[in-house]
Amino acid sequence: MKRVLIVGAGKGGTALLKLLKKMDRMLVVAVTDIDPNAPGIALAESYGISTDRQWQDWIHRDIDIVIEATGDEHVFNEIRETRKRSTVVIPGSVAYVTAELLDEKETLVQKLKQQTENQHLILNSIHDGMIVIDEEGKISFINRSAERIVGMRRSSMIGEPINEIIPDSRLPQVLASREEEVNQKLALGNGKKVVTTRIPMIGQNQRVIGAFAVFKDITEVVNLAEEITDLKEVKTMLEAIIHSSDEAISVVDENGSGLMINPAYTRITGLSEEEIVGKPATVDISEGESMHMKVLRTRRPVRGVRMKVGPSKKDVLVNVAPVIVDGKLKGSVGVLHDVSEIQALTSELKRARQIIRSLEAKYTFDDIIGDSQEMTLALEQAKVGARTPASVLLRGESGTGKELFAHAIHNESKRRHNKFIRVNCAAIAESLLESELFGYEDGAFSGAKRGGKKGLFEEANHGSIFLDEIGELTLPMQAKLLRVLQENEIIRVGGTKPVHVDVRVIAATNVNLEKAIMNKNFREDLYYRLNRLPIYIPPLRERIEDVQLLTDHLIQKLNEDYGRHVTSVDEEAFRILKEYDWPGNVRELENIIGRAMIYMENMEDTIKVEHLPRLKKATAESGGPTENAPWLGETLQEAVDEYEKSLLADAYRSHDFNKTKTAKALGISIRNLYYKLEKYQLDKNSMQNFS
Repeated sequence: MKRVLIVGAGKGGTALLKLLKKMDRMLVVAVTDIDPNAPGIALAESYGISTDRQWQDWIHRDIDIVIEATGDEHVFNEIRETRKRSTVVIPGSVAYVTAELLDEKETLVQKLKQQTENQHLILNSIHDGMIVIDEEGKISFINRSAERIVGMRRSSMIGEPINEIIPDSRLPQVLASREEEVNQKLALGNGKKVVTTRIPMIGQNQRVIGAFAVFKDITEVVNLAEEITDLKEVKTMLEAIIHSSDEAISVVDENGSGLMINPAYTRITGLSEEEIVGKPATVDISEGESMHMKVLRTRRPVRGVRMKVGPSKKDVLVNVAPVIVDGKLKGSVGVLHDVSEIQALTSELKRARQIIRSLEAKYTFDDIIGDSQEMTLALEQAKVGARTPASVLLRGESGTGKELFAHAIHNESKRRHNKFIRVNCAAIAESLLESELFGYEDGAFSGAKRGGKKGLFEEANHGSIFLDEIGELTLPMQAKLLRVLQENEIIRVGGTKPVHVDVRVIAATNVNLEKAIMNKNFREDLYYRLNRLPIYIPPLRERIEDVQLLTDHLIQKLNEDYGRHVTSVDEEAFRILKEYDWPGNVRELENIIGRAMIYMENMEDTIKVEHLPRLKKATAESGGPTENAPWLGETLQEAVDEYEKSLLADAYRSHDFNKTKTAKALGISIRNLYYKLEKYQLDKNSMQNFS
């Protein structure tokens, strides 16, 4: 028996309590709610169940399941973090939907019982005798007409072997042969003669689950003929069964013309009975092949076929089976399952998850791939930093994964349940950066939002803020940031009153801050504030042994993104990857693997050399002739690189070494500009000295 704690005694919690009280395998230990007058509290007390205002008092009392019925995401997350590892936490929304489904199931069971009783009433009202036996040959049902014809009471026959009641009955033989026996004469022990039809009952997986016999006194042979040929009554019963189903059902004859549909079919397809009955089986199909026609052609059932039906192109799964009578094909029956609603709900869930992820850190240390000594050291330092409130400075080249580290540090810290705000200091115009970081008051400047606006530091209160490209801040902005770090308070643009904030700062840069300090481009006091816990993230060329792990991880990730099934990289291609210098680091590796997968054939599962773009080996000698090109003094790549370096230097110099303006003028991203400046070893100092 599972011990259950219900948190929240509102409408949802009350409904769940009523449901669980009926279950033998569930024991509600306690119901908690901060409102002592909640309806579920009174109901729990009437059941003799303990109640409380604090769920924390019960969470560790040998609880197997906690149902969070408050609908408060904060409460759910707190329960999930507090509970024992073995305790299952079910969101109230899921539990409530489960309760609704169980209630619906109970309703359907009651309907089924009612239908069964109706069937028994019908069968007891007909003049034909009917006896049903199970797979062991024992009588499981007998109607009133059979009692009258056999001359025995039902109570003395139910559960008895059929051969003890009717010694000459051939129902056991029908069980064994699985073949019908139609209109056979039989003499009963009481002297009556009957004409009987015996039919095996075959369930799922073609397993025989019993047999039944329908028989009539031969003296009423005329009436028997009339009743057997009364197809109208049989059709009425069949229509009643089909119309009661919630699944969409359609029936066609052996020529593929529509015979019957039910209301559920009209609801899903949007087609009326007049548009289907008497029309070809293809009339309802928007996209795909008619499964009715396929079944009529092959005489074999089909299951789980995806297609679109009706004018609204409803997405459905189709099961169709042939109807074969006496070895002759009489038509087919199809059942449609609507899957478009499930797809819509799945899409809504994905969108909700994307929105939630935009407000929180997405990655943990488990998402950081690498077991090299250099990466292991960086991870150990980051995990230590996550457990302290100190500012963290992530240093490393572009593409090494500094943002992943920032996410992981936040998720490992005590602030993980609060916001994680990301700011690219180089991507926001200098004129807007202050108001974005610190907010502004009403009327602070032309175009300011009425009532003012919170800055990103205020949004991140009690959480973490990730300041990427920190080395690109101007000196005035550096001074304001220093105040935040020293005083834990900000002043909005246009305001005078300090606002206290409790924010953990994680900064990142690929700039040499020590050199920037010497060049008077970065404040030394801010440097020491940020550099309390520096973490150096090594470039890929310094941990080349991680290329295998990273490649395997990226293949799995890109398989999901591209819908491919790539499994590995062959030996020669992997050798090229290990010998490459990787100036773009992990980001470049992902680009190379993704590009290779795009150019692969759909059926290929191994990345080969021909799939990879041309990569220059780190150890290769540059400037020599190749077999395929005459020697022109330098390779094409070297000539392109030299021209790009010259063009880059001229643009950087002409824009007074302003990286943002230079990137805009060249039509490239600021991050790409950083990479190229680093690649060609271009910096403001050296270029000024050179000029």
